[in-house]
Amino acid sequence: MAKRTIITIGREFGSGGREIGQALASTLGIAYYDRELLVAAAKDSGMSVELFENNDEKPVSSLLYSLSVNPYAVGNIAGANMLPLNQKLFLAQFETIQRIAREHDCVIVGRCADYALRSEPDCLNVFIHAPLQYRIARVKQRHNLDTAAAKELIVKTDKKRAAYYNSYSDKRWGDLEGYHLTLDSSVISTDGAVELIKSFASMRK
Repeated sequence: MAKRTIITIGREFGSGGREIGQALASTLGIAYYDRELLVAAAKDSGMSVELFENNDEKPVSSLLYSLSVNPYAVGNIAGANMLPLNQKLFLAQFETIQRIAREHDCVIVGRCADYALRSEPDCLNVFIHAPLQYRIARVKQRHNLDTAAAKELIVKTDKKRAAYYNSYSDKRWGDLEGYHLTLDSSVISTDGAVELIKSFASMRK
């Protein structure tokens, strides 16, 4: 029986996962973390927020910084090992996600949060997806792009997210077996998605 409300949201680019996550957290009256997680991880680790922002959800092979840095600059994150910077950034986020989940109920979007909280019995893992044409229409409007540019941005972003997730997790990004609930946002409103997730979460309780 779930006792707490900890929800992670994976999402395809353009599916509205961020908006659903924000609305869900607001409706439930709990904390919301998306890019806010980068600020928290920077504060916890002592590293600059710019490092986290520049390398946000990028796969290992795409990171610009691969050399080891001074371990004393990141507190206890690296321990005694001279880890590559990309691994230190991931571990910093990993530890911050776990700390946040211990301290309060929350909704966390992306960043392998479901993997970081895989041992947390009260964690509900959701994946938001939608057909490509629906996502293209949303991205065109939001980013003022033509069809070709919107499609290219979607494909590149999803590939980046998948590569990041698959690099650090023992699961596959978007694999149905990795989530408790998957949701096609093209057939339901944001408010409807929020109510559906709330209902699912309450049934678990």
